[in-house]
Amino acid sequence: MSQAADGQKVNSSKRKFLVAATSAVGGVAAAGVAVPLVMSMLPSARARAAGAPVEVEIDKIEPGMMLTVEWRGKPVWIVNRSKEMLDLLSQHDDQLADPKSEMPQQPDYCKNDGRSIKPELLVAVGICTHLGCSPTYRKDIGAADLGADWPGGFFCPCHGSRFDLAGRVYKGAPAPTNLVVPPHQYLSDAKLLIGVDTKGA
Repeated sequence: MSQAADGQKVNSSKRKFLVAATSAVGGVAAAGVAVPLVMSMLPSARARAAGAPVEVEIDKIEPGMMLTVEWRGKPVWIVNRSKEMLDLLSQHDDQLADPKSEMPQQPDYCKNDGRSIKPELLVAVGICTHLGCSPTYRKDIGAADLGADWPGGFFCPCHGSRFDLAGRVYKGAPAPTNLVVPPHQYLSDAKLLIGVDTKGA
């Protein structure tokens, strides 16, 4: 074999190696550019906290239990009210400051006795409307420290505001209005979307 042929064989091998190496480096570089680009298109934690909707699995919440999730940096309560709890809602309207939810603290579709879309499920922002403390969930009916007529609800330990199981504030409480009900919709029997609704409320 001539030296020219040997040279061509060596050059051909070098060329294949260089092409393969260049392709590999180019592929890595392309991935290095693509990943940050794709990540930049996803909503940041700040954007999510600023109001991106939150999807919640609700099928595991037992009657009487409460689940807390975060939306816009605030706690949102999802309470599965038992039949007994629902039955008690209409028995203390005379003790409430806004029993018919006349103040705009909820979307129009939640302006009802339960302040909810589905009667058994309350969705409310867990922040007292007085000074922004977070009340505690007190489902214990007739709690000794809250009075024998306590039908269950929420008690704010900061200044003593009380709310029933529909988030309605009691008369004489420091809190001026009912708890806020955020816009929400049910995607299915098992999924709730907080922060957006089909009615645009």
